[in-house]
Amino acid sequence: MPVSASKRWNYIPQSDPRQAHSLTEALFIAPEIAALLAQRGIATPEAAAAFFHPDLRQLPNPLLMRDMDRAVARLALALHEGQKVLVLGDYDVDGITSVATVMSYLMPLFGAERLRDYIPDRYTEGYGISEKAIDFAAANGFALIVALDCGIKAVEQVAYAKRQGVDFIICDHHLPGDELPAAVAVLDPKRADCEYPYKELSGCGVGFKLMQALGEHLGLPNAPLHDLLDLVTVSIAADIVPITGENRILAAHGLRRFNEDAHLLRPGLAALRELATLREGPLGISSLIFGFAPRINAAGRMGDARRAVAMLLAPDQQEARYTAEVVDQMNQERRGSDQHTTQEALDMIAGSPTLQNARATVLYKADWHQGVLGIVASRCLDQYYRPTVILTQRDGKATGSARSVAGFDVHEALEACAPLLDQFGGTAPPPASP
Repeated sequence: MPVSASKRWNYIPQSDPRQAHSLTEALFIAPEIAALLAQRGIATPEAAAAFFHPDLRQLPNPLLMRDMDRAVARLALALHEGQKVLVLGDYDVDGITSVATVMSYLMPLFGAERLRDYIPDRYTEGYGISEKAIDFAAANGFALIVALDCGIKAVEQVAYAKRQGVDFIICDHHLPGDELPAAVAVLDPKRADCEYPYKELSGCGVGFKLMQALGEHLGLPNAPLHDLLDLVTVSIAADIVPITGENRILAAHGLRRFNEDAHLLRPGLAALRELATLREGPLGISSLIFGFAPRINAAGRMGDARRAVAMLLAPDQQEARYTAEVVDQMNQERRGSDQHTTQEALDMIAGSPTLQNARATVLYKADWHQGVLGIVASRCLDQYYRPTVILTQRDGKATGSARSVAGFDVHEALEACAPLLDQFGGTAPPPASP
């Protein structure tokens, strides 16, 4: 029987009755609500008030992030000296929304002639920063690349860019390796030497903090920054980062753009909302996960992720509707492909006693579509709850995606196999339950 059919219990420590009573008395709330707050570590009336009323003024100072001052100075230099900037991001939802966020904020400052987005091709360039992207920047006169949701381990690529006369600002949220790239600035709250108080930002969230710091440096109003919150919220939902602390503040205000302030929602997301038949009722995080994220992701999985960027940057409803329909069609193609591949994968496991009893799932088929392997791995994990690797063939090599369970760090396992691998990357798994 698949493990998912049995129950998995999570132990939640009891709250301190004295803290709960104090919250009940101070806030005039039900004892049950107070107990839940205390159980979450929200133990003071001030913390509870901040929890119930998320305020953008509670966001930490972006300059607390290591290298933020250097990143802002480099962007300001590019702005004042008329340099061209390439905004590069990963091909998943977090990367795509990151690029759209930074492009949206910088476009009025730099202009279309000096600013361009770049999403690497999943199949010809792979994950992260490629030499092809650097060559494109150098050949087209871009003095600076802002890399979003990737780059924390791009030591060789950044060194190559430096030889080509191209500077880098890295904005990432993945775990760093032993050596950081020699970029002008490396923004990542997970850096061991970074004292930024909130460590769980999405990649788009790190890009947002850079724009916040730049805006403060240039003395710009807050309105253009707040216009980015719908994108940041989609990234928070799609990347499954914890909705706590700063993420919770950003998401609370971003969701208002989808609900109370829907007239402020960017045209691309408004068009996608219609195509996802989410026109009625308030939208929550789950609506973004299941209604928006698969459609945005599909562009990178099935074709050109820049189409999703174009949708999110569309200036009016007509262009937004056209690009959203293209993205939605890609998602329909993706859905058919991943359903077929998932069934094949599950049939392979069901037909093999060895695979059924294994402690991990590793499957390979040469004709599987690379763009859906992560989804297939997740569905196999849902069925059997064990580390899962799904592989296909491309250019004579095995390539694929891995998913893991709480308590087993598949990224660490891949690190141990690094000499055998051309390339790998990803996000650390959640911690094991106590």
